[in-house]
Amino acid sequence: MTETTDRRPTGRFLARAAAVVLATGVAALGLAGPASAHVRVDPGEATQGGYSALTFRVPNESSTAATTKLEIALPADSPFASVSVKPVPGWKATTTSGKLAKPIEAHGTQVTEAVNRVTFTATSKATGIQPGEFQEFEISVGPLPEDKDKLFFKALQTYSDGEVSRWIEEQTGSEEPENPAPELKLVKGVAEGDGHGDADAEPSAAAATSSTSDSGGNGLAIGLGVAGLVAGVAGLIAGLMALRRSTATSASES
Repeated sequence: MTETTDRRPTGRFLARAAAVVLATGVAALGLAGPASAHVRVDPGEATQGGYSALTFRVPNESSTAATTKLEIALPADSPFASVSVKPVPGWKATTTSGKLAKPIEAHGTQVTEAVNRVTFTATSKATGIQPGEFQEFEISVGPLPEDKDKLFFKALQTYSDGEVSRWIEEQTGSEEPENPAPELKLVKGVAEGDGHGDADAEPSAAAATSSTSDSGGNGLAIGLGVAGLVAGVAGLIAGLMALRRSTATSASES
């Protein structure tokens, strides 16, 4: 009777411990992705003075509403002489322009007005970004400034229930802000050119680096979560087996 009484509490303890380990593992896996669940620009790096196609990746963070609008504010202190938009099926793209306080020159021509905002609007709720989905919106801009090392593209993400996520905080230190604005780093070109070819080649390499970095970071977090979960469950199974062997040995000896 003593063995039976001792075994049952131990079994219940192990079961509860297993539940805790499983819950912790699931929570760790669930937290591996959301840290990157905000509007991002890809590639994250382009060449100063060149032209670049920028893709804004927009995930839906709501569990019930669809994302129906994305507004992208172009840097006010670094206007672009050229801005074009790639159509997205099920979405309407519009641009807003404004007079420049100081004209800029592009290819020998004075530019006095420039696009300062690009807006993508879903043509219906059904074509919006549904929960658990993401969409990509692409624009082409240039020339990029030669006197800056980074640009921020503040973005407003509107949901079908009226909620607005404001991705407008500029990162100034090592820690990412809670609502970071998409950031584009600018680097000097590695070779002389006409300002187009080099810029096109550089962002491609940067895009591969950015994509690898994002997936690698999430992959590492998920891998660590899985490894911890497997190790915890394996340890519990080993402990349970050892307990059973010990109980069987005590029973045979008595």
